[in-house]
Amino acid sequence: MNSESNPPSANGCAGCRNAPKWRSDFPVEWEGDHYVSRREMVKFLTLGSLLLTGANWITVVASQLRHNPQYPEKMIGTVSQFRHQRSILFSYPTEDDPCIAVQTPEGKLVAYSQVCTHLSCAVIYDQADNKLFCPCHNGSFNILQGEPIGGPPTRRLPRISIEQRGDQLFATGVEV
Repeated sequence: MNSESNPPSANGCAGCRNAPKWRSDFPVEWEGDHYVSRREMVKFLTLGSLLLTGANWITVVASQLRHNPQYPEKMIGTVSQFRHQRSILFSYPTEDDPCIAVQTPEGKLVAYSQVCTHLSCAVIYDQADNKLFCPCHNGSFNILQGEPIGGPPTRRLPRISIEQRGDQLFATGVEV
């Protein structure tokens, strides 16, 4: 019998008589079986990192596509209402979302969510200072941009897009 035709046994001997028969059927070198080279390790880490990065990007894109809500158009009032008062209250996009529309001294119509971004108190229009005011913690917001200008709020109010069609005003969307 030739030593090249017999695979080595577990103890390294090619034709040992005391090696079990199954060792010749399954010639695995156990000592070198668990060895991982640096190249294999770097390849594994690189492919794993690329896989995780790809999965994160897929998650971001999917969430952006899913969170593009379509808001219904809703009539919120008329322009003639602003002749008697500087602000009107309405609900948009659902009946549980209070909003406020204000006519600035320059005549521009703006609308915002009425929920303060600090602790969800209702904001009101302060006509004397021309700002939106939260009486809970003395927070105030710029009337043109909805950005906080005083008090504890740090985020701007969500803006409600409004369109004027003749004398009627329609809410068409929310800008967060």
